[in-house]
Amino acid sequence: MLRVGLTGGIASGKSEVSRRLVELGAVLVDADVIAREVVEPGTEGLEEVAEAFGREVLADDGALDRAALGAIVFADPGRRELLNSIIHPRVRARAAEIAARAPAGSVVVQDIPLLVETGQAGNFDVVVVVDAPDEVRIRRLEERNGLSEEHARARMAAQASREERLAAADHVVENAGTLEELRTAVDRLWADVLAPAAERSGATGLD
Repeated sequence: MLRVGLTGGIASGKSEVSRRLVELGAVLVDADVIAREVVEPGTEGLEEVAEAFGREVLADDGALDRAALGAIVFADPGRRELLNSIIHPRVRARAAEIAARAPAGSVVVQDIPLLVETGQAGNFDVVVVVDAPDEVRIRRLEERNGLSEEHARARMAAQASREERLAAADHVVENAGTLEELRTAVDRLWADVLAPAAERSGATGLD
């Protein structure tokens, strides 16, 4: 199989890219989805988060109160690292299980928001970065999430810089334009890079 690490800063359009790759035939391993699964009620992950951050990060029904937890970790890098140390190992283990079940010759795309921050670039055959200028991303966060510019910049500052992500990229998908332009760029990446590379890996018996 071809292992593809897909990443991009918040509001870069990464989710739309992964959605299009699935339409083209990729097997998607979504770290955000898995990160939610590993802290569902009744899981060891949720219990460890509650022990580390206090029961106030739990809602009345026992589920994780993401807003309450977010207010803590986005204001304190040390607390954010603590949360990551609880979540990331569980996400990686689950992602490996899903990827291992993919058929031979598949393009397996692992959508990982913090791929660069967690030093995972070397785990993939190809790293694809979805990129958009900071001002474009701020506007999207203001319009889509209702964040103030200050809060939008704080969310962005909690991730790797744009320059750090681009330095880790094998291929960059630009997303400063329309949705149609983005989908066209993804189609080109699939046809010119990912599908041929998957075929070569299958032909050589690599996995």
